Amino acid sequence: MYVTGRFPLLVAVGVVPVVLLSAAGFSAWTVLGAWLLLVAAIVAVDLAAAPAPGTIRISRDVPARAKIGDVVPTRLQLINTGERTVRARVRDAWQPTAGAPSERPRTAIPPRESRTLTVELRPRRRGALRSEFVTLRVLGPLGFAGRQRSLTAPGTVRILPPFRARRHLASRVQRLRELDGSTSLQVRGQGTEFDSLREYVRGDDVRSIDWRATARSTSTMLRTWRPERDRHVTILIDTGRTAAARVGDETRLDAAFEAAMLLAALANRAGDHVHVLAYDRVVRARVTGVSGPRLLPEMSDALAPVEAQLIDTDWDHALGEARRLARRPSLVVILTAQESLSSSRDFLTRLQALPSASTTVLVGTVTDAALNETARSDGSVTDLYRAASAEATVRDAEIVAHAMRRAGAEALSDTPEGLPPRIADRYLALKKAGKL
Repeated sequence: MYVTGRFPLLVAVGVVPVVLLSAAGFSAWTVLGAWLLLVAAIVAVDLAAAPAPGTIRISRDVPARAKIGDVVPTRLQLINTGERTVRARVRDAWQPTAGAPSERPRTAIPPRESRTLTVELRPRRRGALRSEFVTLRVLGPLGFAGRQRSLTAPGTVRILPPFRARRHLASRVQRLRELDGSTSLQVRGQGTEFDSLREYVRGDDVRSIDWRATARSTSTMLRTWRPERDRHVTILIDTGRTAAARVGDETRLDAAFEAAMLLAALANRAGDHVHVLAYDRVVRARVTGVSGPRLLPEMSDALAPVEAQLIDTDWDHALGEARRLARRPSLVVILTAQESLSSSRDFLTRLQALPSASTTVLVGTVTDAALNETARSDGSVTDLYRAASAEATVRDAEIVAHAMRRAGAEALSDTPEGLPPRIADRYLALKKAGKL
């Protein structure tokens, strides 16, 4: 049960008879007790006269998926199976990050009829948003009290990553199309895809001479080859404790998702095979063997519930999984945060075994733009200590990046907004150079 704002007013009205009757010689405590009993009786009658919330049946209409920033309309259908009109206030119990409105709508449902309420969600976090029940408050006819009950009505909507880096995709796809017909991709003596015939010149590989074409021609003819297009791009996303650090308004993991989705979309347009793996000590998400229009939806769906774990990543097994997916020839992109000398030793040790003649390794790290500003700041003693700490962090990150390059990998670091297009540009540069 519950009481309304009228209940304390009804109790307060009892001051009048207490004052009047006590002046007439009656005991004030006796009058007060009698008034409270009367109030209790009124509330009991009002409560008994209120329709039972259990006569309401609830069904939901909830979209299966949505994106952060979208307005997600959800619908509740309330069906009155009783014989009395039910006047109720409704609260849909979504979690706070769902962004449900704070208002509690009122509705009146005649017997054997239904009413539909729309609850618009504005989700602020990705992942699964759930509502397990709907709470009804049915008011009595006198308006002093009513019945309250929570009715089971489970509903779930999966909130996908926003993919804000999509705005960079069109320009990169255009550059990819320009590369597709560029002569810079026609690297002689490399690849297995036949391109064309041309005359032999001094210095060419004699193994590429086409003897049948030479017999039909007056000069020696040479085959030229186009590098293979269906390369394998493996994206390894670190979901360990370093991914939980906040950079700006989001975590490093969210920024890694943006970079992964932009690169995957671009590589998919280029006809490459894309493999995505989110890992710390176990596989949190895996997308492989998917291409075409299905790739991005499956990536979004797989990555949506993944959260950073406050544990150290097992790089031995993580890079082992990447090696199994990185078929030759391939590009391996590791999205992680390796900036501390002490915590990066295991990663650097395992990284040395990954690069090879047919495998290019990129390590992408999300950095905080405010860190460099802090390192250059001056002022009070506290500001100087902060600047020294920030400068030490920047220096350690540079040392770790140098160690990655010595291990055969390329280190890229940028802000959450800058890292996705930078990795995409590096991918295009590798394509242009015929290395991928």
